Amino acid sequence: MNIQFIGKENSPEYAVVPIAAYRELLEKAEMLEDIAAYDKAKAAVDAGESEFIPDEVAGALLDGENPIKVWRKFRKMSQVDLAKASDISQAYIAQIESGKREGRVSVYRAIAEALRIDLDDIVEGQTRE
Repeated sequence: MNIQFIGKENSPEYAVVPIAAYRELLEKAEMLEDIAAYDKAKAAVDAGESEFIPDEVAGALLDGENPIKVWRKFRKMSQVDLAKASDISQAYIAQIESGKREGRVSVYRAIAEALRIDLDDIVEGQTRE
């Protein structure tokens, strides 16, 4: 690699490299950032601070399926199980999942806690105070 150094008082301050070498260095730097991000995510999973979400869950959420229902099924919970865990009636959960009823923030918070997810994972700007 042909590198030209530009300095001041016999000390290099800049390195001029061919554009191909510069692009290769950028690509390698991005790869290192990706590896670091992967390592951080894997460490969080290994420590129990995060989890891998299957493609089916992400796809269902992106397709607009009700997030409570998607996460409930992912956790292998019935509506009755979720009702018991969140101290909310099964009928209320069914109405929220079907879109027939809107829940209060406190209801969504209880459901999110029972599903072990963030409130943001199930709220789509549809709650009232």
